Amino acid sequence: MGLRAGIIGTGFIGAVHAHAVRAAGGTVSRVAASTPDRAVAAAQRLGAAAASGSAEELIDADDVDVVHVCTPNSLHVPLARRSLDAGKPVACEKPLATTLADASSLAGLARGQVATVPFVYRFYPVVREIRARVAAGDAGAVHVLHGAYLQDWQAASAPAGWRADPAEGGTHRAFADVGVHWCDLAEFTSGQRITRLCAVTAESGTTTTVQLATDAGALGSVVISQSSLGRRNALLLSLDGERASYRFDQEDPETLRIGQVDGDLAQHRGSPSFSADSARLSLIPPGHPQGYQDCFNAFVADTYAAIGGAVPEGLPTFDDGLRAAVLVDAVIRSHESGSWVEVPA
Repeated sequence: MGLRAGIIGTGFIGAVHAHAVRAAGGTVSRVAASTPDRAVAAAQRLGAAAASGSAEELIDADDVDVVHVCTPNSLHVPLARRSLDAGKPVACEKPLATTLADASSLAGLARGQVATVPFVYRFYPVVREIRARVAAGDAGAVHVLHGAYLQDWQAASAPAGWRADPAEGGTHRAFADVGVHWCDLAEFTSGQRITRLCAVTAESGTTTTVQLATDAGALGSVVISQSSLGRRNALLLSLDGERASYRFDQEDPETLRIGQVDGDLAQHRGSPSFSADSARLSLIPPGHPQGYQDCFNAFVADTYAAIGGAVPEGLPTFDDGLRAAVLVDAVIRSHESGSWVEVPA
């Protein structure tokens, strides 16, 4: 029998979670929304067996084995904490918390339990291949990490909904929302930790630029923007080493770009030369594109495998959510001081 999931929050990301639950062999037993009426409508839309009158009622329900927290940011901590206190595994959207102190407290509470955060871009096969090749030493010493995460949904003063509220999205909301995805990928693939950074945020929090240095001596930079017209979801990462560079583009996720001294290569997902970890996540034949929902499906499948006692490679946990909060805090401190700041390991 598959796990019975309860999903709190039924907007776009709640629907993504619902699809992933079913793909992992689970069932959506309950949903909870901002009002009981919305929960009833969402249960029909998302194919849930029942609607709960409140998030708390859902967490306490006997027919919920695992809780998915897909609410606005300020509700993550109390709902994830209640789930963990009830002894139930939880998948909580990021940011894990709106303050570093709350993220640290929640990560501490979660240790010894299955508690995950959807840094789902880790689950692209090309990303896993970059990680495997860097770890094998194929690139040599990686000395530059650079890229961008560009979106346009905040361009031309478009409404931001609850994210425009500083209590929800923060004054550095683009970095907290998507910049942490870039940092997670940079650290995950390179095996290095960002130890120092210098950041500037502008455009009412929709744009942040960051210069960075790592514990291995690499330098880098990233541009985070949610007001870049024409860029829907451009997550761009380049790891540049002594012998090779590896590039990933989320809007062209099927292709690994490799820069070498004797010429550039483009290798497609599913190449026979790809690593076992990459092959595990390559679920359909090359030429049939895998995308964002497939990554989410893999994330939830690995979360559920962990609940069953497995130890999936690269599963992002609340400790990774805490790491994101550490980086957001460093960006805020740097912007406010106008200087480089140290980033705790």
